[in-house]
Amino acid sequence: MPQPVKYVSKQAQMLYDALCKRGLKVELEYSDGHKTVDLAILEPRIYIEVDGIQHFTNPEQILRDFKRYHFSDGDDFNTFYVTNQIIDNHLDQVADALVKVVETKSKG
Repeated sequence: MPQPVKYVSKQAQMLYDALCKRGLKVELEYSDGHKTVDLAILEPRIYIEVDGIQHFTNPEQILRDFKRYHFSDGDDFNTFYVTNQIIDNHLDQVADALVKVVETKSKG
């Protein structure tokens, strides 16, 4: 049984809803055993992180993220990083692009 989700950002929830509405099977707050990612599309092995601006402007946060992302080395997942601001302003374009990425990766 899935664990209850502790915290989901508004933007991660928005993207999750948009991708599900487009027919993708998406996991919210997915744990791979080492870390939890905001969204996961298990087939075709895509993680999605929806991050606040501090993940791109705060040196300490960037260094923490380097260590965290290291746990994905060798797991054969691609990780897509997007800011809250992009989701706020371009949700439909991002969701449509991700659907096409999933379709492309699923074929190959």
